[in-house]
Amino acid sequence: MAVEQINDLLESAIEFREGLFSNRHEEAFRLFNGFTEGCPELVVDLYARTIIIHNYADNPEAGILFVSAAQRFLVDRFDWINAVVVKTRNGRDPKVRAGRLVYGTEADRKICENGIWYAIEPTINRDASFYLDTRNVRHWAKQRLKNKSVLNTFAYTGSLGVAAAAGQASRVVQLELNRKFLNIAKTSYTLNGFQINRTDFLTGDFWPLINRLKASGELFDCVFLDAPIYSATRKGVVDLAHGYTRLINKVRPLIAHNGYLVAVNNALFVSGADYIKEIEALCADVYLTVEEILPVPDDFVGRQRRAAPVTDPAPFNHSTKIVVLKVLRKDQAAASLPSGV
Repeated sequence: MAVEQINDLLESAIEFREGLFSNRHEEAFRLFNGFTEGCPELVVDLYARTIIIHNYADNPEAGILFVSAAQRFLVDRFDWINAVVVKTRNGRDPKVRAGRLVYGTEADRKICENGIWYAIEPTINRDASFYLDTRNVRHWAKQRLKNKSVLNTFAYTGSLGVAAAAGQASRVVQLELNRKFLNIAKTSYTLNGFQINRTDFLTGDFWPLINRLKASGELFDCVFLDAPIYSATRKGVVDLAHGYTRLINKVRPLIAHNGYLVAVNNALFVSGADYIKEIEALCADVYLTVEEILPVPDDFVGRQRRAAPVTDPAPFNHSTKIVVLKVLRKDQAAASLPSGV
């Protein structure tokens, strides 16, 4: 592919996302999805004034041409860009996979979405510490969880919980294995002026912490379940391709009567039909019902699909498959006022 073609693809992608830009340059969104927009070796994200270029080439050296072309074009196209970070998915060095600054002096450390500030650490991980595909979940949380108690499992940097707090949830518990990720969540709280209750930031393994919450009789009006595709500890295994029902059944006893379970499965090799079939099997007892499917934002999906997906995501619009489930309880138990853990 010629450099001129890369430029044309990027310009077309920018035109498609024109309505997402603001004069403040504080927003975050996917600027170019090469898998659907013509160059699968390349994905570009925008975080405030920082461009993050993902080199997805199987042979990273082969992807450098596309990365360099994109960097030159975007820095010239947007005179307000102050940093460019390149992440190489198949790089041998973990630091190269996490990203290196190739333009500017410092990447942005915060973004604003839907009136909410989120702290970010662009090179802390393979991603940029903030998932762009779950924007509609955050919007739902802000709109729907006022005066509700919330448990954000596998919280990572806590963005779903931050959105719930911005929507005036009565209590938000963030559960995450890695303390450094929860520290970013705390910074987001500070950016928004939210009170930090340290007992509601739980660092540790999902399996024993869920057992601990159950043993203490905790109930929540909403539980977010956005687990990694695969993770194994001494206490248990998370495998979205083969064990999602187990995860749902693990957290289900913690959800109050008429509460919500927001279930996210982003396993690429799990089709939308298979995921819905698994969810519908869980709903057979009538105590779970599908309330709605939340789509992935159009900018993340891309302007047009130029290649067939690995698996068909329908009825979802992306391999990140998001379902909001309404939960009923036989005992009709309601969530109590905050009591700590």
